[in-house]
Amino acid sequence: MSKPALVVIDLQNDYFPDGKFPLWNADGVLACVEAAIASAHASGIPVVIVQHVADPARGIAPFFNDGTPGVAVHPGILAAAPDAPVVVKRFADSFHNTTLEQVLSGLGVDELLLCGMMTQNCVTHTALSKGAEKYRITVLTDCCTTVSEILHRIALNALSTRIALQPATTALAS
Repeated sequence: MSKPALVVIDLQNDYFPDGKFPLWNADGVLACVEAAIASAHASGIPVVIVQHVADPARGIAPFFNDGTPGVAVHPGILAAAPDAPVVVKRFADSFHNTTLEQVLSGLGVDELLLCGMMTQNCVTHTALSKGAEKYRITVLTDCCTTVSEILHRIALNALSTRIALQPATTALAS
């Protein structure tokens, strides 16, 4: 029997309507992710939050700069999963130079349910990461978004040959 974890990638203020880089359907995805977190909690599935923080050594970034309101994890996510560990990353791959593997190992999981912002970037790079190879991976299609609906769909189609794709209601069904 598998032991999954729900990994919530980059649901941060800069990706919402008042942020520096608003994405398509951000509020709709937020509602889906909040529901997925509630389902995960109800099923005893741990939640891990991943937060992207721009590397100050590379200079000021267009968004996600440390100390700005936009870099913060969306308050709806923090309210839905107040005790979830937060893993900080500086690259698209949530495993690269982060504590994600240690957190997942500590939880004893062998399956990852991925959701989050920038389907074609951070979600894809995490799903296809060398660090993810030991896990069964499912991307929650209704809990991801990017700059446009068509780019979101193209990214999911590209992932479909390597990664399981399911809506959260199916993947988190008890």
